[in-house]
Amino acid sequence: MARTSGSHSEITGPKILQEAQALFARHGYAAVSMRQIAQAVGVQAGALYNYTPDKQSLLFGLMQSHMQDLTATWATQPQTGSAMERLKRFAEFHISFHHARRDAVFIAYMELRNLTPENFSTIEALRRRYEDELERILKDGVASGAFGVADTKITAMALIAMLTGVNTWFRETGRLSLAEVQAIYWDMARKAVAA
Repeated sequence: MARTSGSHSEITGPKILQEAQALFARHGYAAVSMRQIAQAVGVQAGALYNYTPDKQSLLFGLMQSHMQDLTATWATQPQTGSAMERLKRFAEFHISFHHARRDAVFIAYMELRNLTPENFSTIEALRRRYEDELERILKDGVASGAFGVADTKITAMALIAMLTGVNTWFRETGRLSLAEVQAIYWDMARKAVAA
């Protein structure tokens, strides 16, 4: 029997992604087997192949979905205002979006090395689209005289690394709220680009 009694494709498919994501984030892609994923889902290992051709496809699908959600959600944010206003919006958005997706973010950054070259190129292109959004804000700020940065590409990478870093230490039970952390990080970002 390929699946356990009571399992359904509309439940099992998403559960496979959920459990694979949790296992990859906890143990690392290389250390997780398809058998472990199947066990976590509650199906026989062979049943996974009704939903995915292999483990690489699972990893790629998780990363691609994360990056597509990120760029699509950012596209729904207001894109008007001064470069400083847009940078503030970007910083707050980046922290809040990633905070709600801790496992997905960890995988998106730490498991790139495990992608095939073709899959890596696809994910890299999606990441570049998002990074380009921030660089566009920085270029507009430099052009208007609001920002004084020597290299907009390097500054964009540094800001994204700083903002993403919140996920490594922030906990809801800590002394600061997420909104307070966003305000502090926005102040650091603002000072980093100030003319």
